[in-house]
Amino acid sequence: MNRSFAVTTSVLGIAWLGFVTCVCVSQTAPVVAPAAKSESGITSYLEFEGTSDSSGQAYVLNSSVGYNFNRHFGTDVGVPVYFVRASATSTSGATSNNGIGNPFLDFRLKFLNPTLSFGSKLTGFVPVGDSKLGFSTGRATFDWTNRVEHGFESLTPFAEVGIANTVVDTRLFVRPYTTLGLNSHYRAGADYDLWKFFSIGAAGYDIAPWGQQTVFSRVVHGPQSTGHAPHGRTFQNAQQTSGSASIASDNGFSAWIDANPGGAVDLELGYTRSVHYDLNAVSFGIGFNPTRLYRRNGQ
Repeated sequence: MNRSFAVTTSVLGIAWLGFVTCVCVSQTAPVVAPAAKSESGITSYLEFEGTSDSSGQAYVLNSSVGYNFNRHFGTDVGVPVYFVRASATSTSGATSNNGIGNPFLDFRLKFLNPTLSFGSKLTGFVPVGDSKLGFSTGRATFDWTNRVEHGFESLTPFAEVGIANTVVDTRLFVRPYTTLGLNSHYRAGADYDLWKFFSIGAAGYDIAPWGQQTVFSRVVHGPQSTGHAPHGRTFQNAQQTSGSASIASDNGFSAWIDANPGGAVDLELGYTRSVHYDLNAVSFGIGFNPTRLYRRNGQ
């Protein structure tokens, strides 16, 4: 019964994704985050972000270069580098590791419209990272995320829906694990322009996997299970765990504050509560857009 319900939910999710995409394209609608610039030409971005929770700390340095063909379509390539510090007090067999993650290639599409904006991003990951360190699944993976939003002066509600064969990190949650297995994912919330270059936001999320799933831990080294996983946190007990969809499910909510001083620097502080894993995470992000600075200076 549970398996049938999960499959039905995921199929409905995919159908909803298709419906949202068709509706948004027909209304010519905004942007997948982070928003691509309207100008054509070369783009670049460098970001260092990290998350601290009871399993330890996970940091990632992301660098990418891209090209905007026009105001609607662009692409990026990049590679992440991970720095993981596990908490020995909460994670059995805890270990700390550094390493390269999976290089990625994405294609971005956006349509800005006063009524409803739409953005879509399809990302593919090449299995270069070490799966024994949780920096890869050892297989090629993908994520396709679609976003709609509408601005009401200072308030901008948004909704996202996507499909993937891995659970990817987000700007508010560098996860202590990665997964291999099909899933649909959903996120909805709002941003509010607080003052000058400051904004705040909040959102809820849900990850609904189906079929066989494998969880690769970034905080545990070794294939052997070390006992019962509290709240379904298999990533704290074994480096690799295979099982039903429930081991990769997750849901919860996030809140954040952003600052964009000068237009070329992005600063973020966030909090994520994983209800499924009973996990509290605090995160930060520091981003730098050299292309924006270069163009602003009239070069």
